Amino acid sequence: MAAPGADASGEDALIARYFRPLATDLGAFNLLDDAAILKATGEDLVVTTDAMVEGVHFLADDPPETIGRKALRVNLSDLASKGATPAGFVLTLALGAAEEAWLAPFARGLGEDAERFGCPLLGGDTVSTPGPLMISITAFGRVAAGRIVHRSGAKPGDRVVVTGTIGDAMVGLDILKGRSAATAMADDASAREMLIARYRLPQPRNVLAQAVRDHAGAAMDVSDGLAGDLGKLCAASGVSAVVDLPSIPLSRPVATLLARGAVRIEALVSGGDDYEILCTIPENQFEAFAGEAGSAGVAVASIGTIVAGTHAPKFLDADGTEMSLSRRSYSHF
Repeated sequence: MAAPGADASGEDALIARYFRPLATDLGAFNLLDDAAILKATGEDLVVTTDAMVEGVHFLADDPPETIGRKALRVNLSDLASKGATPAGFVLTLALGAAEEAWLAPFARGLGEDAERFGCPLLGGDTVSTPGPLMISITAFGRVAAGRIVHRSGAKPGDRVVVTGTIGDAMVGLDILKGRSAATAMADDASAREMLIARYRLPQPRNVLAQAVRDHAGAAMDVSDGLAGDLGKLCAASGVSAVVDLPSIPLSRPVATLLARGAVRIEALVSGGDDYEILCTIPENQFEAFAGEAGSAGVAVASIGTIVAGTHAPKFLDADGTEMSLSRRSYSHF
């Protein structure tokens, strides 16, 4: 990204107008150069990237402000699960048209979250596309040398722990698409709004980065579905897990839908877009972890146990019967 000079292009003008105000880090050089600098501090630099495509990760009529926020937040969620503190991000934006009515709220939402989470814009690229709108963010975080929390540290006997609630975003998307959940929630406007907000605005758990770093053996964020992501964590660690389905935390509206039979538990654990932290905590550290999470205002739930083996994690109902999962997570391909 570069701000306009005497022969400014339309792209330069767009960048200067909407995105230069977001580049508050000195290393961004006010977006006047071709690259940025992240100062070396003796910590490890954690890098993560996520792309969002219209019609895949957000709907064409989603508010631009929430699209900007979500694009950053899904990356912040990855940093949180690694125990990292946000340091900055670069943005690639592929637009069909440069429209003030879309760009202004998009940049405003993105900028407000960049300030809120201490993750300033460092640079990027803006291009035109004949295809759908695409936003890609690469975020950088810092963690003490050697302290990043991998997927590969889970050990038999560890508790399987998740933050927040599972399945809200999946139901929120169903509501937006007018599916069965929309009919089932027709008489509860506040619940519908909450669930839609959970789809459009993930809540990255960056306040728990230190607690994850201090107590978790393995961690990742839940983006593609709890069942599938737990399988990925277990595979990386060379272990398996047993999950107690009734222990999976559900919001009141989702629990109500489940009780009515309007949504299936299989869909909730495989739907994705939760952006909660999934981690494994040694038994003797769970109380401390839960206490720190509570002090930070984040609910955590112990939903199962890591066990020896290489089979896919088992999900058991209240009677101890294993649930057969035909689908464990969202997949692009």
